[in-house]
Amino acid sequence: MTRLSWIMPWAFLFASSHALGGQDSLKTSGSWSGVVINSGCTVDEAFAEAAKCTDDVRGAKLVFYADTTRQIYDLEPQAQAVGHLGDAVTVHGVLEANTIHVSSLELLTSIGLPVGQKAPAFSARDQFGREQTLESLKTSHGTVLLFFRSADW
Repeated sequence: MTRLSWIMPWAFLFASSHALGGQDSLKTSGSWSGVVINSGCTVDEAFAEAAKCTDDVRGAKLVFYADTTRQIYDLEPQAQAVGHLGDAVTVHGVLEANTIHVSSLELLTSIGLPVGQKAPAFSARDQFGREQTLESLKTSHGTVLLFFRSADW
């Protein structure tokens, strides 16, 4: 009986981790910012902004390079991305596996807030994993927000 009581928690742990492992195909709604490139480009080439990534290559699909995460995603339907090769965009849609099912796509006209504009309320984890908010960062001397895009340290 003691052997069975020892095995049951491990069996449960194995079964639950196996079940969760099969959830890779979960769909995630969201928005991603990056660049529309051709499918003949690698992540390293996209990161280096190689000219070949924005060449109009016959037969190549348009894909999306998320420059903050350094990942390439397929785009479906392709029609949403046509005419945007090389453009910095925000893609809205549903991510399933490695494909973003695009609901809309908009050109990025700026990054961050204009100088002097008040920041909206936000929360984000700092380099130590602690949650920070606009309120927690305020001091009597003011607050400066600095945006880094695609920083690769």
